[in-house]
Amino acid sequence: LRHRERELMTKDATIREIHHRVKNNLQTVAALLRLQARRLAAPEARAALEEAVRRVGSIATVHETLSHAPEEIVDFDEVAERVAAMAGEVSSAEAQVKPVLNGRFGLLPSAVATPLALVLAELLQNALQHGLGPSPDGGQDAMLEVAVSRSQDRLTVTVQDNGVGLPEEFDLDSATSLGLQIVRTLVLTELGGRLEVKPRAGGGTRAVVDLPLDAAA
Repeated sequence: LRHRERELMTKDATIREIHHRVKNNLQTVAALLRLQARRLAAPEARAALEEAVRRVGSIATVHETLSHAPEEIVDFDEVAERVAAMAGEVSSAEAQVKPVLNGRFGLLPSAVATPLALVLAELLQNALQHGLGPSPDGGQDAMLEVAVSRSQDRLTVTVQDNGVGLPEEFDLDSATSLGLQIVRTLVLTELGGRLEVKPRAGGGTRAVVDLPLDAAA
């Protein structure tokens, strides 16, 4: 039994070290993309690389959390806070709003945590870039909320804002936004869940991600 325990401890330490190195490698990739973006004169090309940097950073955050975890289980509340903070920092100059988290994600397996981190980052970024902005006429303050509801077998994440809302002709299935395409693919294919994006009562946009938690129970 002692030999078995030592083997398990060695295995856990090795897995954590692998996650640590993956995180370091992803941060190196992000740094290289950031350097490349600074050399570009075309605004659209620079913006595309900066979005890639943000996406790589979201994945690196999950691996950093896994590097401190005894098993392949992530405290996703810590990940969500960091993803929300990164989104707020990137868009603070243009949107002047900080995402608010309500509810708890709890522990999630890495197979769920990695795509979910990307989904959350994309939904927050989409709201900050396209839906929200400073109120020039002194109207209501910008609001961006992440509400989490978890039961034994399901996880529901709602990202909503009080911004300009969706265009009248909006259709999720035919949306051309790369961010929404990434979210749709990850939720439906990787996570086996459901995605709904619709107008929010009172103005703004409401995105709902509903996932099964069979693997995370």
